[in-house]
Amino acid sequence: MSSNALLAALLVASATAAAQTPEPQTGTPAPAPETAAPATPETADSTEERIRQEVEKRVEAAKQEMREEIRAQLATQSLATDWQEEWVEEKRKLEIFSMDGYYRLRPNLYHQFDLGKVQDRRLFPSPRATEKTQSGADMRLRLEPTFNISEEVRVKAQIDVLDNVLLGSTPSRSFPGDGFYLFDIFNDSQVAPKSALNALKDSVMVREAYGEVSTPVGLLRFGRMTAHWGLGLLRNDGNCLECDYGDVVDRVMFVTEPFDGFYVTPMLEFNSEGQYAYPNGLQSQPVDVSNADDSYSVVLAVARRDTPQQVKAKLDNNQGVLNYGAHLSWRTQRYAASGLYSSPPTYNPDGTVGPTQGFIPRGATLYIPDVWLRYEEKKFRVEFELAAQVGFINNRALTLAESTDVNQNQRLDIVSFGGAAVGEYRLLNGQLNIQVELGFASGDRAPGFGAYPGRQRPQRAGFFTQPGDFDGPQYNCGLGGCRDSFIRNFRFNRAYRVDNILWRELVGTVTDAFYAKPTIRYTLTQGFDLFGSVIYSQAIYPESTPSGSNRPLGFETNVGARYETEDGFVARVDWSVLFPLNGLQELEVINQRELATAHAIRGTLGIRF
Repeated sequence: MSSNALLAALLVASATAAAQTPEPQTGTPAPAPETAAPATPETADSTEERIRQEVEKRVEAAKQEMREEIRAQLATQSLATDWQEEWVEEKRKLEIFSMDGYYRLRPNLYHQFDLGKVQDRRLFPSPRATEKTQSGADMRLRLEPTFNISEEVRVKAQIDVLDNVLLGSTPSRSFPGDGFYLFDIFNDSQVAPKSALNALKDSVMVREAYGEVSTPVGLLRFGRMTAHWGLGLLRNDGNCLECDYGDVVDRVMFVTEPFDGFYVTPMLEFNSEGQYAYPNGLQSQPVDVSNADDSYSVVLAVARRDTPQQVKAKLDNNQGVLNYGAHLSWRTQRYAASGLYSSPPTYNPDGTVGPTQGFIPRGATLYIPDVWLRYEEKKFRVEFELAAQVGFINNRALTLAESTDVNQNQRLDIVSFGGAAVGEYRLLNGQLNIQVELGFASGDRAPGFGAYPGRQRPQRAGFFTQPGDFDGPQYNCGLGGCRDSFIRNFRFNRAYRVDNILWRELVGTVTDAFYAKPTIRYTLTQGFDLFGSVIYSQAIYPESTPSGSNRPLGFETNVGARYETEDGFVARVDWSVLFPLNGLQELEVINQRELATAHAIRGTLGIRF
């Protein structure tokens, strides 16, 4: 409560006491009753009425003062944002430095992830033919420091230490030339991962680093930051304890609230800067060699959203909560730097970084609309997200030589869309939770799912996928033009997890498919949940499956338990079983085997702070 509100409350108390306390005794005797002016009922009533009106006026003034202060606090909270909640975060009391984050350790065991297929048709890296089980454990320490320069200005970062490092994967003898150990059996120590020396990633990786400034009209944020929208179907920050992936973008954004609860957020994102250079050595300021090969996005997000405090208050008062929004992106690229990302970066004599093979005319444009809606009451919730990608690539060539070859530089059109809907019902005062999720991602009749179009399997003829292939490009162009010049398969964000085996591990993400997922969760006691789910998946087009003729892909069951304490300790275990169906069978009779059931046991031990 502010000093003005406190003063008003004290005045109210003073006036009330004056109305109820008799006149104090003084040295002068009071007039005798027979000489004192008699108080008439009208006089007493009018005096009491004036006091009552004065008290009510001061009480109302105090209430109004408190209301304005609460509104100001809520407005401040709503503008101190985290993009995971899109723009809503409770503003903390000013501290010069604060640290958030978590540490996790994840043991896991996989059994028969090859589904019984022959070596060159397996969907997952598998052990020797005589083995069926894989196991191991990985770790991650995620640090999220905040430097508060003032109540309005702050700098934030997110840093991963030993990110998904497999325990035992960097033994001392992994350094080339270290002759202390000749046999692995003698190794008894681990060393820090270092990219291109003993690992593919460094031991410390910076994900976020950005500045944030609160102004009277909104919030300005600039730098490298994570991005999230709606359910996380298309833009997902991957900030959950069990997450692996996540979108990190370079952007400048401004969040403003023109009307109470309505937020408008324009953004400029730098998707790919193309070739760059250090003109005066590696310590000099880098410069973009050409603007022509840049890919950037202009984004506008508009949403009606309640703060977490407002949601809780409405639900406690049995009121409904309706939030919704639209996220619109326009992305373009005129040229692509040839060979720039085909090899590790190298420093050239002229100061440029990477290959200098020239520029490929790309002429690409992409429109990405995404709408989201959520309605919630105390006992149920419904939420959905629908997104699309529509655009074109005027020249599909991947090298400078191909850019002038009429058989390699055809135009590709992009039309894809997908969505997910979640319905949730709560029983037994929230202890029992029943949920149903439905999702789909568009596809086409091209062989393969297209989850990783740049990943090639052994091909029987040509570069493009053939019937029975599991993955690869979803277009087919070559001599004489294109038999299929469309990219129609929509891909869910890899951080949006539907299951634990089929989409998460074998395919890589949901695409060219429909799935249904009922889930039940029961809170046995505070912090301890039991849960179970069944996921049915099938392809939109049977031609996309390894079988080439069957749509059903599989049933997957998942049961588990999760325990979390108030001081941040988290323990979780999942047991998942995939029962593959005919859609995952091989096309060729010679390679057909009875599909094997896959199992996965996953554990998580974590500490949030």
